[in-house]
Amino acid sequence: MARKVSISFNWQGPMDYDQALHRVRVAEDAGVDTAWVAEAWGRDCFTLLALMARETQHIQLGTGIVNTYSRTPAALAQHFATLDELSGGRMIIGLGTSGYRVIEHWHGIPFQPSLTRLREYAEIIRIILSGEPLQYRGKVFNLQRGFRLRFQPVRSQIPIFIASLTPKSVAQTARLADGWMPVLIPLPQLQQEVRRFRQLVQEAGRDPQSVAVRSPGAVTVTHDVEKARQDSKAHVAFYITNMGDYYREQLIRMGHEEAVTVVRHAWEEGGHAAGIAAVPDALVDSLFFAGPVEACVERLQAQAEAGIDLHTVNVAMEDPQEAAHSLAKLVG
Repeated sequence: MARKVSISFNWQGPMDYDQALHRVRVAEDAGVDTAWVAEAWGRDCFTLLALMARETQHIQLGTGIVNTYSRTPAALAQHFATLDELSGGRMIIGLGTSGYRVIEHWHGIPFQPSLTRLREYAEIIRIILSGEPLQYRGKVFNLQRGFRLRFQPVRSQIPIFIASLTPKSVAQTARLADGWMPVLIPLPQLQQEVRRFRQLVQEAGRDPQSVAVRSPGAVTVTHDVEKARQDSKAHVAFYITNMGDYYREQLIRMGHEEAVTVVRHAWEEGGHAAGIAAVPDALVDSLFFAGPVEACVERLQAQAEAGIDLHTVNVAMEDPQEAAHSLAKLVG
């Protein structure tokens, strides 16, 4: 049976738009389920998604993620309704709070109350897409004039996936979302965390299988495993040292307090290169995976056995035919 596989597009560094659009077309032809576009403090996510919507026919398109601060809930609902129209009903709404450093020092917006704000965003977006008058009284938003979206959306309900990692935010996701995007969960803990999440979904009076779970780390097909590992180490080191307490606390909950302490100390004493070098191989290999396609298929099988519904993959190969063949193997 084919696996549900997704690919992601970066928000920083050089961008060849023709190459990006070719990549998403190849992914669609290989049977990839979803293409995610992230946003942080680089490119916006919606421009590339609009281009992809016009260049593809079947692959789902999602924000992975867009934050719940820099645009109003109504503005996000307009974006998503328009993109859903443009794509013929293929959008996934990926939301998250991001982190206080980005929100307060890039966007200049107070970060709290993050969970309340996230819940209100999801509720308001759903009201707008439903076509009902927008009347909402919350702790953050008070919207009483009854505006309606001035066109008929392709779908009155677009799936909402939420990225969350603290116990309170995961519990809220279980009550609220159509999909969960977990963060920084090592493979040995993945099954228990997915089971715990599905139990929370059930306790909220919902079908535990009705909420999809996306893999927390990418699986990369590559001939250069060491480069991929170093890239992943840089990612982990940056999140430990520069993205606020939530990410450090997540790894500590997962049993990696010593690694967090060592990486922080190395970064403070020797800068980013020292911090990256201090990330243990065992930690990064439990969060991400890189190797030949056959080994990557085995890792995807292990994730599926842990309860993952939608896998995140990357194919780091220059040869287009080899990349397409590898993607097809990952889909199965």
